[in-house]
This record gives sequence, structure tokens and C-alpha cells, in this order.
Amino acid sequence: MSRQQYELGLGLTPEHVDLASAVADLADSVIAPDAVRAVVEAKGEPEQPPFWKALVDYDLLGLHVDEAHGGSGGGLMTLAVALEALGRRAIPGSYVPTVLASALLQAGGVTSLLGSLVDGTTLGAAALAPGGAPEATADGDGLRVNGEWNGVAGGGQADVLVLPVTVDGATRWVVVDAGQVKVSPQDGLDVLRPAARVTADDLVVPAGRLLSLDENRANAVAAVVLGAEAVGVMAWAVAEASEYAKIRVQFGRPIGQFQGIKHTCARMGIALEQARAAVWDAAAALDRGDDTAGFAGNVAALVAPDLVVEVTQDCIQVHGGIGFTWEHDAHLYYRRALAIRSQLGTREARAARVADDALAGISRSMDIELPPEADAVRAEVRAELASVAAISDEEERFVALGDGGWVMPHMPRPYGRAAGPLEQIVIAQELKAAGIQVPSLLMGIWALAAIVGHGSQELKQELAVPTLRGDLMWCQLFSEPGAGSDLASLQTKAVKVDGGWKINGQKIWTSMAQFADWGILIARTNPDAPKHQGITYFLLDMSSDGVDIRPLREMTGSALFNEVFFDDVFIPDAYVVGEVNRGWEVTRTTLGSERVALSQKMEAYANDGDLMRFARGRELSAVARHRLGELIAESQAIDVMGARVVLKQLMGTDTSTTSSAGKLLAMGISQKIAEFIVAELGVAGTVAVSGEPSDHAIEQLLAGRATTIYGGTTEVQLNVIGERMLGLPRDAEPQS
Repeated sequence: MSRQQYELGLGLTPEHVDLASAVADLADSVIAPDAVRAVVEAKGEPEQPPFWKALVDYDLLGLHVDEAHGGSGGGLMTLAVALEALGRRAIPGSYVPTVLASALLQAGGVTSLLGSLVDGTTLGAAALAPGGAPEATADGDGLRVNGEWNGVAGGGQADVLVLPVTVDGATRWVVVDAGQVKVSPQDGLDVLRPAARVTADDLVVPAGRLLSLDENRANAVAAVVLGAEAVGVMAWAVAEASEYAKIRVQFGRPIGQFQGIKHTCARMGIALEQARAAVWDAAAALDRGDDTAGFAGNVAALVAPDLVVEVTQDCIQVHGGIGFTWEHDAHLYYRRALAIRSQLGTREARAARVADDALAGISRSMDIELPPEADAVRAEVRAELASVAAISDEEERFVALGDGGWVMPHMPRPYGRAAGPLEQIVIAQELKAAGIQVPSLLMGIWALAAIVGHGSQELKQELAVPTLRGDLMWCQLFSEPGAGSDLASLQTKAVKVDGGWKINGQKIWTSMAQFADWGILIARTNPDAPKHQGITYFLLDMSSDGVDIRPLREMTGSALFNEVFFDDVFIPDAYVVGEVNRGWEVTRTTLGSERVALSQKMEAYANDGDLMRFARGRELSAVARHRLGELIAESQAIDVMGARVVLKQLMGTDTSTTSSAGKLLAMGISQKIAEFIVAELGVAGTVAVSGEPSDHAIEQLLAGRATTIYGGTTEVQLNVIGERMLGLPRDAEPQS
């Protein structure tokens, strides 16, 4: 994956991708490192950096402002795209404070100042209210204000200031001219964006300068503006750390080859995608005027600020001693990250807002906004499914679904519908709306990908068709005692005999083998070939002579996993899929199918529903409410990442980064939810107590430990993300 791809990715539409690229090019040309360093080392009163005019000339100050007020009318999403690109340069000066002020003014309905803020003749700044705001009292139609605001970013250069005040216990916002208040420079952590103390002494603010803006919406707007900049800061840190890890050599190899560094960089990349998703959702919700925009903003405010601090800290750590020097830019981005986090308030307050929303029943469903052409597709799909829905017998309905291509619609006809991403989404939505349950294929999905993609016509007819109808159950015979995550090290042997192959060996961790009709099996057919070669892909009738299935009892007490032993098991030539000795290629291609999944979560394990059923109506401590907010925000971000994957598929763009990061986070969220519930139950989390969900919670906790193991452990997934997403060097081959 190219460096540019993971640096700039907040916007998804072609227009936003083009804007991100254009702003990045502009920033690269006018916000040069020397220009940034000049601001750092400048003495005396801060001045606007020389690139200010370029920002004005490119209309970057009004991207979000309505056209009626001199802007481009692109909304907060468009502004966020530009902020990500500029955040990557740790942009000095008043740009971010000014667009934050204008965004708040537009949201609050005070539009008279927008024109001069858009054309750059007026500079703005805004204070937020993370720790409360000065009291204000009514004065006619206006307000009388006394008090001070500390740490106002860009306050010393601003011509107008948007300030929060407390009126009758509620937070409101006013806008004042800089000349009406006392502005005093403050020593601040962010050396590229000086802060100031603003003091009002018996200031009367007229009605025309009062914003119609509640605290929830103001917080959401600020979360998008500052969160988008944070995403840009993170993008720089991920790129900088990864590039350094490729070239810094210690102990005879690049440090990025060491898993400690590789996994750190991978987690940085995952955090970037997580923050990107949360900010993107909040911007989209605000632009659409969603009722749940405040919740989306609270999620973004909880997710992005802490992640940007963690990622910039990790960037310093990866660089080692050089990252701790004044000359290296890492500390400038770390300072910016800390400043952003401070503006949005304490983590406790931000988590509490998310928890309050969730306990009040507020949630966001990830409804994919489809293009207009979806309407025609929907009408056709709905009409065809009507006849299927009318079939009352389940077996007959499954036959109709399988034969009609509805079960795996992305597959080529006649096994699927050759459906692209848009049609797949519409089909999934219409099946759900009609209450039609398709057969649960489980491992049959992988079997079908191999058979339809690489199998003979005879195999397709014999096995693909009944599988699609739900008549066959499959298991996967891949892992071995010495070949788990390192699957290509498998030792099960297949020896050519007359008419087929004799299989000898052992597989392990085979789910549902005792119930399966057929299995997909890979075995070594050429022991002299390199590790990933000499492997062949077979289909095995599980009732064959010589197959010995031994259930493995799991920590839950259940036995869904199995050991499977093969003693001279015969497989006819007809059940070889693909070419002999090239089974690894079949395995890899089947795992990379173009199926669109509307969720990346493992719904069989602990999820949001379990969490909220536990929390509602329960007396939660402050610590528990805090953790509840964190879990809800993380889970929501995972949902958004899944939606972004689908939208990227619709647009035909690369999904690997977002998809990989989302899958890894989804692997762990069920564990965290189950652990929280059991911990909060106390004794009732370990023994059956009347009125408590003990059995279910314990079962989910124990079963959930598998989610970060099967399908590739967390550690292996981090390797994959580090190497494929960030381009870090592969692990060194073991020395013989």
C-alpha cells in the first residue's frame, strides 16, 4: 500500500479524494518544513505565516460555509477532508481556530461575520467549555458577561472570538470582537499555535451576537473540526514511524522487522482508521442533520483525542533517541495532539456523554446511503423475492434461494447472481425486510469459493448446488498441531495412487467436523517443493474410511473443535480442486472473495445488545459508566469502519486498510464487553445468582477468548497489517 493512501483517507467520494490530494499538494508546496520551523523559532509577537494567502486564494477557509455567505457549501465533511491534509503538516497559525469559529457561528445562526472569515480579512478563534464556562446574566435581550477563558487556541491573533457562557445552568455561546475583551498571551504547549487568556469585564453582548447553539451540537462541531485535524496528525505519525522503521538498521536488520516495532506501527495504523471512521461519521451526521448527530459527535470526541496522543507518543518511541530531540518534528505533532485533547475536555467527561446517550436509548444504525441507481435494482430484487417469500415450506424456500443465486449473490451465475457491491447490499436489505432467512453455510462459504472458482463442472453440480440449498454442512481441514497460523508448514501427506490420492496425517481445531458432510482439505503432495508450493486442495467426504474424528473439549465445556486423523484415506482425482501442487493459490484466492459483508463483528459473541441489556436499569459506579462509554464508542467506531468498507467497495476503491483494521478491532470488542459484564457482576459473575445473567455472561466470556485466536491470531494479524498496510519488512526467516 502506498504511503499516500494511508496518509489521506477520511473522504470517500471521488470529489473528496481529489480535494484531499489537491490540499496535500498545496501543503507540500507552501507549508514546507522550513516554514514550520520558522514559526517555532520566531521571536516576538506571533504573525500569520506566509502561506496564509495561499489558503485564502484556494478558498480553504469557506469549504464548509454555505454559498449564501461566501463559502463553497461543502459542509463539515468537505472541511474535514482538508483538515486531515493540513493536519499532516501540523499547520501553524490561525487556520484551524478560524474555521472552528466560523463552523460554530454557522451552526449557531450568526451569519453576519461569515463573509469576512471566509475571505480571510477577519481571523477567528473559539473557546470550548470542557471544564465549565463563566456565568452570564440577562441584560435586556442580550447577556452581561464577566469571567475568563484560558488556553484559547489562536486567541491572540483573532479579531472575533466565540466564547461559551453559562446561563441558568446551561451552556450558550456568544461572539465578541477582540477589542471588547482583554486578550493575554499564555505560554502554551503547542508552539505552532499560541494560546491566550481572554477576559471579559462587565461585557454586554447584544442579542444579535448570541448563538442559537446547544452544548451538544457545539461539542459535535468541535469534535469534527479538531478530530479531523487529529486524524491528519495521526496520518503523519503513522507514515513517519513506518518509514523510519524501514530504514533504521539495528542488529543487522531494519527495526521494522522486529515484531515489537512492527506491532506498534500496526496498532498506530489501526488507531488512525478508527479515529478516521468516528470523525467521518460525525461529520456526515451533522451535514445530514441526523437526530443522532450529537451522539456521533460524542463518539468522535471520545475516540480521536486520546488516540492521537497515543499514536504521536508511539511515533516518538519508534524513533528512539532522535525522536526526543528538539530538531525532530515528532514533538511538534505530540504537542499538537495534547493541545487538541485538552480543548475537547477530560476523558471522563467525554466518556460520560457517550454513556449518558447510550443509557438514554440513543444509538446509530449504519444505514448505507446508496446512489439513485439503487432504486431500480431494489424494485427488481423485491419483485423477484416476492415469489420466494410466498413459499411456506422452509426446505422448498431454501431450494429457491440457492437456485436463484440469493445465498451467495456475488458469485457468478448460476451459483450466484454475479452481483456487484450495490446489488449485494440491496439484496441483503431486501432479504431482511422480507424476513427471509437464507441457509447458514458457515464453512460452506469457503468451500463454495473454491469449488465455483476452481472446481470442475461436475463438482459444481454435485457439491455447490446442494451446499447453496443448505443440504450440506462443511468443515475446514487446514490447521495442524505444527501448522496453525503458519499454515504453509502443514505436514499431512497426500500420495498419488491409482485413480486418486491416499491421505495420511492429522488436522486440529476443526470446527463442526463431527457434524460435517464434507471437508475442504489441504495436504502436501510434493514434500521436496518450497514451503508454499507442493500443496494440493482436496474435497473430502467425511464419511470416508480411515477418517477418525475426535472431539476436543473446550474451556467452555462444549466440544465444537475436533482433532481429525487420516489413515490411508482415499480421495478420488475428481475431488482435487485446481491444479495439483498449486493448492496454496486456491486457498489464498478463496479467502479474498468479493463478498460484501454489512458487519465485521462476530455477532455470536458478546455485543452491544448484551452490553446495554446489562447496563440499563442497573446502578453503575462512575468507573463503570466511564468504561461503558468507552466500549460503546469503540463498538460504534467498528460499525462505522464496516460501513466505510462497504462504501469503498461500492466505489471500487481499495478496502484493505480499513477492512483489516476493522476486523482486528472486531476480534477483540466481544472479549472486552464480556469481561466488563462479568467484572461488574462480582460474585454473580462466577456463580449462578438468581436474577443475574450469570450463565450467559460466563459462557460469553469463556467462548470469547477464541475470537482473537482462530482465523489468525491477533499477533499474526498485526504482522499482516504492518507488512501489507504499512510496507514494513517481513519477519526474518528462521536460521537453520
